[in-house]
Amino acid sequence: MSDMKELIIRQMDNGPEILKDIEVSKKYGKNYSLEKGRKERIINRLHPKELQLVVSEIIEVNKYAKTFRLVPKKGLLPVFQSGQYINIFIEIDGVLTSRPYSISSSSKQGAYYEITVARINSGFVSDYFLDQAKVGDEFTANGPSGNFHYNPVFHKDSSVFIAGGSGITPFMSMIREVLEAGLKRKIYLIYGCRNEEIIFFKDELINMANKHKNFDYSIVLSEPPKDYSGITGFIDANCIKSLVKNIHDHTYYICGPHIMNDFVEEALLSLDVEPRMIRKEMFGARQDIQNEPGWPSDLSGKEEFSIIINNDEKISAMSGEPILTSLERAGIRINVCCRSGECSFCRIKLISGKVFMPRGVLLRHADEKFGYIHSCKAYPISDLEIRI
Repeated sequence: MSDMKELIIRQMDNGPEILKDIEVSKKYGKNYSLEKGRKERIINRLHPKELQLVVSEIIEVNKYAKTFRLVPKKGLLPVFQSGQYINIFIEIDGVLTSRPYSISSSSKQGAYYEITVARINSGFVSDYFLDQAKVGDEFTANGPSGNFHYNPVFHKDSSVFIAGGSGITPFMSMIREVLEAGLKRKIYLIYGCRNEEIIFFKDELINMANKHKNFDYSIVLSEPPKDYSGITGFIDANCIKSLVKNIHDHTYYICGPHIMNDFVEEALLSLDVEPRMIRKEMFGARQDIQNEPGWPSDLSGKEEFSIIINNDEKISAMSGEPILTSLERAGIRINVCCRSGECSFCRIKLISGKVFMPRGVLLRHADEKFGYIHSCKAYPISDLEIRI
């Protein structure tokens, strides 16, 4: 004990008795100073600031997608809940950016994470993964995040998963967890795709449906071949009603392109499903933001505006790209995780100018009050001044 601390305690009421108790505790009690840093080690084990991951295996899913198995460079992987994602950082042609990818492997095993990457139009990061990434490559990532998962307190034991395209990935983790662990929860999967070529995990899903009575699996094709005999069209109210028994006895989870998410949510509401029983996963930045309700009719998404940063640096930005993307192109890195307007890691202060923010951005009350915005979901529609 320092001399100053002892002097202060001695001046207190019962100070000498307190000092005596301290001496007795030091002699006979547990020495907690030996456990200094234990709390931080436990927290870092469960919620690390960064993960160093290595690609151990690359698995072909179809001609449009691959699964990447990621193992820790050292130590152990933190636990996660099936349905969560990791945000992977990557440098491409001098641009440091990141993308959140749902973990598609089961949360019941901790040796690796699997992410499944699909090719998208003008896919800056997806093209890199599919065309250049190889076994042995190393990536930095945030620890598992996200609220798109089963919660036994609030959610029903019967789940309806409605997926579109690569939106199947978080559901694969949830399905594998339930079936491989022998859990008793019931799962209906309704999976919408344009055609059979882009169905993810087709053989695995068929095998699981054949082996497990608590898993039902249906494919809905919007652009089927002429001789296709399965379910066709869109996942509308009639489709859902025909595939799911007792509509109101389930919790519904939706993950897919924005337009599909909105369409399916409206279908469920028309069937009188309670809003609290509908869970939607945000799916990154919308590719066609100019088609979002409320987008200024006089803007095409190709306009160029200027952004002044911290009253110092000036960069250019396109109206059809999130501010976050423009910052990354200019070599400016800020904290980021979900890229979907939920986590608030990437928030910046808007000093002047106007931005467009689509639906689903979860701004906190304090952010709204003091002028902060989520850069991953804010699109410049005038010249801006920001502070980061």
